Amino acid sequence: MRHTPAFRPLLILVFIVGISLLHYTTPLYLPMLHDIFQRLYYIPVILAAFWFGLRGGLIAALCVSLAYVPHIMFQWGGHVSMELDKYLEIVMYNVVGGVTGLLAGREQRRRAQLEKTARGLEASYAKLEEQSERIIAIEEQLRRAERLSLMGELSAVLAHEIRNPLGSIRGTAEILKDDFAPGDRKYEFVEILVKETERLNRVVEEFLRQARPQPGTRERFDLAEELRMVATLVAAEAKRRGITLDMQVAAVELSGDRDQLRQVVLNLLLNALHATPAEGRVTLAVNENGAMIELQVTDTGSGIPPADLPRLFEPFFTTKEEGTGLGLAVAKRIVTAHGGTISVQSEEGEGTTVTLRLPAIGTEDTDER
Repeated sequence: MRHTPAFRPLLILVFIVGISLLHYTTPLYLPMLHDIFQRLYYIPVILAAFWFGLRGGLIAALCVSLAYVPHIMFQWGGHVSMELDKYLEIVMYNVVGGVTGLLAGREQRRRAQLEKTARGLEASYAKLEEQSERIIAIEEQLRRAERLSLMGELSAVLAHEIRNPLGSIRGTAEILKDDFAPGDRKYEFVEILVKETERLNRVVEEFLRQARPQPGTRERFDLAEELRMVATLVAAEAKRRGITLDMQVAAVELSGDRDQLRQVVLNLLLNALHATPAEGRVTLAVNENGAMIELQVTDTGSGIPPADLPRLFEPFFTTKEEGTGLGLAVAKRIVTAHGGTISVQSEEGEGTTVTLRLPAIGTEDTDER
């Protein structure tokens, strides 16, 4: 069982008193026993040094010296020349106590420092784990929002395509309706066709009205903080592909829907990573240019053919086999809703740069008017 700190000084005192009593009560004609007893004094000295450091070792050595000197002087006669080894033993008590205490003190300080470092590492690990869980949750929300947005875009395009033939069907039914008299049974069928066509057209109109982009939640936020969060989300993908992700972001405040803008930047970074070969570089940079804030995503990929550049923001147009062709279309819609613009500069074999220009704080209302 480990001794408590309050019990240790008492134990050391018991050792010193017990060994001293053995010295004083043992006859002098048994010098071998006295030699053993004087060696036993090292036990309390070393224990005190280990438990209490330099100060403890020196105090214990001093107590041993005070207890042992009267035995030498009065019982052995105090002949220095005859008992020099015993006086040297007293010196050794103090030397051993000091050296052992010094080393033990260093070890205790080192242990305390290591324990403090371990506690700091545990706290950092817990914080990193919490941040990792938060990032995973945000990434899942972004993916869900992107899927919903893509479905909304797809549904809106389908509804638009359905409305056009509905107009043709209704026009044709109106023409056929004129060929029959009101009492004719076929007249009733054509009239039903016209009414159902009008009803479907109203349903499509209502759907398109609901599918139109609604104004997002506007708030002021630190753009650099959001960009660092998005960069953290794609860091694992960049590392897996062997691509360097370079951040050149200064502290800039922006007003807008942070979730929508985060979705835009995430989409652009993923596009850049997919277009960049191993050992390439993707750069995310932000600059404040007067009344506008410019955000650029640059990659060192193979570039985009000039013939494809004008069609990049068309729904369903994609240069990737697994792409949906809606990412840039959604990005343009979001940026436009924020009063900004998005453009692409690319040369084959030289890479691609996508530039977002968004109004700085204080200029949004002016831009919208």
